[in-house]
Amino acid sequence: MRTVSAGPKLEIQMLHDRVLVRLSPEEGERRSSGGIVIPATAQVARRLAWGDVLGVGNSVRNVKTGDRVLFNPDDQLEVEIQGEAHLVMRERDIHAVAMERTEHGTGLYL
Repeated sequence: MRTVSAGPKLEIQMLHDRVLVRLSPEEGERRSSGGIVIPATAQVARRLAWGDVLGVGNSVRNVKTGDRVLFNPDDQLEVEIQGEAHLVMRERDIHAVAMERTEHGTGLYL
């Protein structure tokens, strides 16, 4: 019987324009603005998702580690790190970044 020993822990460094994102935990049921409960199993149009940036490559210009970003999770590559699913995407696949204050934002807040 062969045992696999845990080797040294390696730090992940993203390359080029790649961004490593952890999906925000999904809430089961949602409520509409009118108070109607929408179950987690309800089929809706393709939904964008929010996630937290864990790492960025050296060519990424508008996103930094710790940002909360909006993206389409269906178009991304999934990787498992320490038993948790993460997504790898290009910076151009990010639709929005949530910020505390900005002069060029939408005026909408999370």
